[in-house]
Amino acid sequence: MVTTAPAPANPAPATSAPATTAARHPARKARPRGERAPIASVGLHLTLLVASVIAVFPVLWVLLTSLKPAAYATTTDFFKETTFENYTNLIRDTKFLTWFGNSLLIAGLTTLLGVIVAASTGYAVSRFRFPGKRGLMWTLLVTQMFPVAVLIVPIYNIMSGMGLLNQPAGLVITYLTISVPFCAWMMKGFFDTIPREIDESGQVDGLTPFGTFWRLVLPLAKPGLAVTAFYSFITAWGEVAYASAFMVGEDNLTLAGGLQLFVNQYGAQWGAMTAASVLIAIPAALVFLFVQRHLVTGMSAGAVKG
Repeated sequence: MVTTAPAPANPAPATSAPATTAARHPARKARPRGERAPIASVGLHLTLLVASVIAVFPVLWVLLTSLKPAAYATTTDFFKETTFENYTNLIRDTKFLTWFGNSLLIAGLTTLLGVIVAASTGYAVSRFRFPGKRGLMWTLLVTQMFPVAVLIVPIYNIMSGMGLLNQPAGLVITYLTISVPFCAWMMKGFFDTIPREIDESGQVDGLTPFGTFWRLVLPLAKPGLAVTAFYSFITAWGEVAYASAFMVGEDNLTLAGGLQLFVNQYGAQWGAMTAASVLIAIPAALVFLFVQRHLVTGMSAGAVKG
């Protein structure tokens, strides 16, 4: 018969496991995911601050220069003898208001026609199949590859043959050739993100293709339309090369051409030029504020599909 040894009265305790990292560092607290370290946060804010100063500095310099007398225009005495004389002289002694009106007319027509043509073209290419569709898309893409300097002479000859030189209509057509190809591509990508079931529901309800586009699809495309309008407006408002080549005579100049009159071989009228620059920037800033809430959505949606 096999006998077993009796168990010891006081068994030896088991060997304890090595101390864990949490036990060695009880005060360490895990950082939530996405939270930056203090040093990284300080570095990020300093970088943003420097970038903001660099971006604002030229604009602030022009604004302060416009408020200085001509004697201090090229100095750093920004707050010495502050005056609005440059603005009053600009409006009273030059044809700035005429140039402003010409630019406003041309930019407004370019924006309106650019939105209509780009939206309808983008919708047609996105929804329909027709002969020459691929060729049309390639044409819109290739036209963006030519620099302005190459196109001035041929477009000048075309406008001259049509009798559109020194006419607002000539500049409007020219600016549409710049803005529409890009905006049509962008609107095509935006319409691709809108479900086709919306078009089908419109057809079931008896709407024509144009009625479906106008009443159902277009209201959903407000972000894309905002980007198109902003790009078309900026193209016409700030363009210099075509405006200087196609328009002559002070009564026909746009703001871009008018500002060049303040610079000649003997010097520059810095007061008038800076004051005009500040006034020119106001409409562009207002348009940006009006459409800015749609810009990011429209540009990102338009880039989803090509």
